[in-house]
Amino acid sequence: MHMSSPSPSCTTVYQQAEIVAHEQIAEATWRIRIDCPDLARAARPGQFAMVRLANQNDPLLARPLAVYDVFGHDQVLDRWQQIPAPADCRDQKFVDFIYAVAGKFTTALTSYRPGDCVSLWGPLGNGFQTPAVNHLVLVAGGIGQTALLMLGRDFLAKVPSGHVTFCWGARHANLFGHAEDFTDHGMQVRLATLDGSKGHRGTVVDLLDNLEKEKAFQINEPPAIACCGPEGMMAAVAKWTASRSIKCQVSLETPMACGIGICFSCVAPVIDKEGNWDYRRTCIEGPIFDSQTIDWDAMI
Repeated sequence: MHMSSPSPSCTTVYQQAEIVAHEQIAEATWRIRIDCPDLARAARPGQFAMVRLANQNDPLLARPLAVYDVFGHDQVLDRWQQIPAPADCRDQKFVDFIYAVAGKFTTALTSYRPGDCVSLWGPLGNGFQTPAVNHLVLVAGGIGQTALLMLGRDFLAKVPSGHVTFCWGARHANLFGHAEDFTDHGMQVRLATLDGSKGHRGTVVDLLDNLEKEKAFQINEPPAIACCGPEGMMAAVAKWTASRSIKCQVSLETPMACGIGICFSCVAPVIDKEGNWDYRRTCIEGPIFDSQTIDWDAMI
């Protein structure tokens, strides 16, 4: 299957940028909006930025946050909802990130208010490739939706006759935040929870099974899948797609310290064409990889 390459981004810039909105949207999950035109104009689906607390030395290191969405002044409907933008929009100004509170950095970040500043550099990483198909399936576990919204939005702008199904799994209903962003952009949303509190009781792989049973995938025209979430979930999706010869891209969430390939703390085991594996830096060669090139046994 042919996959078109993402457009190259502009030169990465280190800068301080002002927070314009910031609030909790789900259990232990926050959304933050930054006024950062350089990043907003350059970011492509699947890329990320390194973010740190401005003028603070504790915590010292920045953290990688996937670019959730970008937009301009005239696209804001209310605090968070937006008017869908054309793929070639050049007046982007704001960048949204969604993050889970899981450590010292993210706990401290929740105390920042509109008017405060963060330091950041990006966009970083290779970004998703736009699949040449009519049906794109986005698969997220936990906070994995953060890497997928822009891909689905851009895909629909480039393939007007295509459609996108977004499958999102979580432990329970209170972990879903702003799922309407996907429906507002014309995507079908399917939810799964392990405890059955919302949507299908089960996992995102169950959602894929259901799509297959419903014959949502045309036999002579298979979909493409893009996936982000916990490593065990991505490994299961990679196995599911491999058994059906379906192309799948995954966005790895490997911890990293620099984001620019210096520290080698974010390496992932990647299999080459000869069947051997070597480490690749998630921040430079990734975070997007073909799911079949990852040595999942070594990852998990």
